[in-house]
Amino acid sequence: MALCCAISNEVPEHPVVSPSSGAIFEKRIIEKYILENGIDPISGKELTPEELIDIKTPPIVKPKPPSATSIPATLKLLQDEWDAVMLYSFTQRQQLQTARQELSHALYQHDAACRVIARLNKEVTAAREALATLKPQAGITNVPQPAVAVEAGGVANQPTEQAGMSPEVIQKLQDKATILTQERKRRGRTVPEDLVTQEVLRSFRTLASHPSLHSASVPGILALDINPSDTSKILTGGNDRNATVFNKDTEQVVCILKGHTKKVTKVIYHPDEDIVITASPDSTIRIWNVPTSQTTLLLRSHENAVTGLSLHPTGDYILSTSEDQHWAFSDIRTGRLLTKVADQSNVALTTAQFHPDGLIFGTGTADSQVKIWDLKEQSNVANFTGHSGAITSISFSENGYYLATAADDACVKLWDLRKLKNFKTLQLDEGYQIKDLCFDQSGTYLAVAGTDIRVYLCKQWQELKVFNDHTAAATGVRFGKHAHYLASTSMDRTLKLYGLE
Repeated sequence: MALCCAISNEVPEHPVVSPSSGAIFEKRIIEKYILENGIDPISGKELTPEELIDIKTPPIVKPKPPSATSIPATLKLLQDEWDAVMLYSFTQRQQLQTARQELSHALYQHDAACRVIARLNKEVTAAREALATLKPQAGITNVPQPAVAVEAGGVANQPTEQAGMSPEVIQKLQDKATILTQERKRRGRTVPEDLVTQEVLRSFRTLASHPSLHSASVPGILALDINPSDTSKILTGGNDRNATVFNKDTEQVVCILKGHTKKVTKVIYHPDEDIVITASPDSTIRIWNVPTSQTTLLLRSHENAVTGLSLHPTGDYILSTSEDQHWAFSDIRTGRLLTKVADQSNVALTTAQFHPDGLIFGTGTADSQVKIWDLKEQSNVANFTGHSGAITSISFSENGYYLATAADDACVKLWDLRKLKNFKTLQLDEGYQIKDLCFDQSGTYLAVAGTDIRVYLCKQWQELKVFNDHTAAATGVRFGKHAHYLASTSMDRTLKLYGLE
């Protein structure tokens, strides 16, 4: 029977067995180990040399040592060195096993610490959002109940009755259109001196990203507008049923407008006054006073979700469309519904936009049509067909000649209002979602928001720049004054600003 030392892995000359672990050792090696450590190297229990049990085995025949006295001494030295190496090797193996166990424990602790840090980061983010929400509200009194649009002294719990388009209103619309037409003719084809050139626009990069304007619990910013008279103020509408006014220069929330019972899908910042207009699937339109964060008027012009909103150039009237298949024209000063007209196609209306002169406007429908209406006559004067899928956005160019439209068919169509025909189609990638269109104030550039943000040079209809920073579909895009910057919103809950440093 071959025996093997548990320490040296060699056949022992004098084998002994440990009663503690039952392991076999070379007697001289185990005795040295016990003298140094006092324990069994295998079981770790206390052990003395006297407890070792000899094992009787046939003696191992070894060559007789040479008779030279120096040789045995050398062999003894080598044997001692060998024994020391074996003991050291065994100790190292034990230490390696201990180190592995400690490393495993440390890795487990590190993983637990990472989870705790992630949770704390999430709590810090939520706390920052709450702080950003609380800051602008400091010192603002409780918001009183808004005035609801009335008709003959009664509260309009249901959609208000039409007051009619009086001669005074029609004359006011005509006078404004005449002034705007003359101003446009006087400008001619010249562009503002301060307008950003296409070379500069190509150099635009992301300047800022603001993720804390709306609640993180119901993510998504659905609507965007910029104050035309103070382009540092940006208005957003969110899935969290709130609208937020944000100052991009100070990076502070100016106010949070709370009142809608469903998400805010359309927002407009008044060009001359510090008021904003919002619309929602809760079928209401709200007029807000920004300094007080109060709803000043609540319009109930529709019986279903409001899908489109456009402010008349006079700044006194609002155009709205709805899933109730009607468009409505209301006075934002008195809250009166002036007129409400049904679309003869008996389909939901999806969007609305005034022509720059304010005498005609466009609406989009759920059955792929774009319709042009005469406001004074309240009649449908032209229809544009060619899209497939519901119309998602329309935008008139400042020159008054071009209309850009988009639908669920991954293309942007350009229409000439003088010839009433489609003269250009910008075909995007298959499956591309288009949520918003916007010309800049000079009509030089067209921005598209959807799967990404794209800017085109008008007339040549050349793609100038693509921004891919959003991690979800973009829902809104607007130009700052003279296109010095570009703003976009997205379902990823961020407002992003693009420009030059």
